[in-house]
Amino acid sequence: MDPPALRSVTCTSSRPHDASELLLSAVRRFHAEAEMTPEKESNGLDNYAFALEGRFCDLPNGGEELDSSMDEDSNKLAYCVTDVPPWYLCIILGIQHCFTAFGGIIAIPLILSQGLCLQHDGLTQSHLISTIFFVSGICTLLQVTFGIRLPILQGGTFTLLAPSMAMLSMPEWTCPAWTQNASLVNTSSTDYVELQGSIMVGSLFQVFVGFSGLIGLFMRFIGPLTIAPTISLIGLSLFDSAGSSAGNHWGISAMTTALIILFSQYLRHISVPFPTYSKDKKLHTSRVYVFQILPVLLGITLSWLICYLLTIYNVLPTDPDQYGYLARTDLKGDVMSQSPWFTFPYPGQWGMPTVSLAGVVGILAGVISSMIESVGDYHACARLSGAPPPPKHAINRGIGIEGIGCLLAGAWGTGNGTTSYSENVGALGITKVGSRMVIVASGVLLVVMGVFGKVGAVFTTIPSPVIGGMFMVMFGVISAAGVSNLQYADMNSSRNIFIFGFSMFSGLVIPNWILSNPKAITTGVVELDQVLQVLLTTSMFVGGFFGFILDNTIPGSKHERGILAWNKAHEDDSSNTLESGEVYNLPFGLSSYLPSSSWCRYIPFCPPGMPSSLNACGADANSLDNTSAHSVCLCQILLDGFV
Repeated sequence: MDPPALRSVTCTSSRPHDASELLLSAVRRFHAEAEMTPEKESNGLDNYAFALEGRFCDLPNGGEELDSSMDEDSNKLAYCVTDVPPWYLCIILGIQHCFTAFGGIIAIPLILSQGLCLQHDGLTQSHLISTIFFVSGICTLLQVTFGIRLPILQGGTFTLLAPSMAMLSMPEWTCPAWTQNASLVNTSSTDYVELQGSIMVGSLFQVFVGFSGLIGLFMRFIGPLTIAPTISLIGLSLFDSAGSSAGNHWGISAMTTALIILFSQYLRHISVPFPTYSKDKKLHTSRVYVFQILPVLLGITLSWLICYLLTIYNVLPTDPDQYGYLARTDLKGDVMSQSPWFTFPYPGQWGMPTVSLAGVVGILAGVISSMIESVGDYHACARLSGAPPPPKHAINRGIGIEGIGCLLAGAWGTGNGTTSYSENVGALGITKVGSRMVIVASGVLLVVMGVFGKVGAVFTTIPSPVIGGMFMVMFGVISAAGVSNLQYADMNSSRNIFIFGFSMFSGLVIPNWILSNPKAITTGVVELDQVLQVLLTTSMFVGGFFGFILDNTIPGSKHERGILAWNKAHEDDSSNTLESGEVYNLPFGLSSYLPSSSWCRYIPFCPPGMPSSLNACGADANSLDNTSAHSVCLCQILLDGFV
């Protein structure tokens, strides 16, 4: 945000007609405001902790004084978004961000493998995991470099998983009987290449919405009562997948769930000493909240190890027909030996993508949900990384780059798209390191892991009950995250209770009935039947559709609907300030090559450039303080008056 004096001067519309009057008026205003505005550190509420005066950052504190120096230190960021930590710290924290995202990234290909008839094809599963690692790394680098430019990691999205599974569950794509025990199915099938093509075409819509600036128009009509059922039904619609995996051995899945709950909830405030080295303190120990940072990975690893021990001592049954056999870790033991050390995923590796109307329409429902969710992640990431609120041009670029990421994911054949990961946004507040160079390191590491084929093969050996236990926690959290959006709406209102309840219940009932009666939709037009089949079996679309229609047609005030509170975080557009330009402008000095003409501001994804008052006086972004801001304003007033 501009300093107070700068705002008061630049917002003045009256201009003296005589040069002497102009000079006298400007000098009086300059001295008066300089005396009335003592130097002080701006609170985090104004600029979200991005301080012009120095290179330290404080997390937002709502404008209130901190009660103690301990609270003040705990809210201070070690590295802001534009800072560059030491290279070894970037690598260590980059690995941590990769571990944080592992749960979501790995879960998606494992769920898709059920719809793609790959339950027993470990080699193809490992290649799918390597591909999604590789594409997630590429998309992360694109987003941090050319997109929103915040420290936000990209990975597979559950919003596209629901329509993808609905598409794969159509009667004509039922898994043949021979795939139930086949160990080499591969994905060169009609349904998978059609899913790839549908994702690619659907992603073009996201690219258009992002780079055209239409995301702002979408947000005007979408509020908490649309978002809540849409996100919640993503998790609730996958209960069957979680139950099927966990039911292979309820004891192992319950143990996995209990461990994740123990680490993430009960032990999250317990720090563990780790040996570290620094030039000042040499070799010493520092305490890390490892349970809070890596609860999912720790829970899976420990359960995985226990299953391995139970396997080598033959505690688990060796007969495939006995209950608990699928908890063994040696079911896909040949995957490690068969998978190559190095593999380079490439576009079209599964075959030439095809397109179906039903698939594209279903994917569009997921793309819209992903865009809305990402806008919220951008604002949360900016606040936690010590950056100013993201301006409109940066949000437009971010959504557009995510669309390009989905296009790449479809071309490479991940069976999914990409989106911003909320888990990694939360990790910024834990580590107090908001530097985007750390996420650049994470992107490079994901690409490297995608190239090493053995890495993907390792994760395919995780027993399905362990995966089921992880699903029970993960899908439950996704459902609850959707419901949490209702905090913005007035839930004492019978109108809002009806909209949310009806939307949720319809999103469960209608898809369940359609799946039970797959031949009920017969309009006489095959393409229309397929479109309706995919849409009406996608719970998030059904619930979100009813929520959107009812919320925008049933009378209710903006306060009651939660629109005012929902949009409050998106009202602050700080695109025309020095600190915003340092964070969100294009990299490699590309913004300086943009024309200074006024028409440039009409390009939705183009930075508007520096404020004219600062450009006229040649102020330096790194040395501007309160007094120089007054001088800049005085200089600009004089220039405006004489021109």
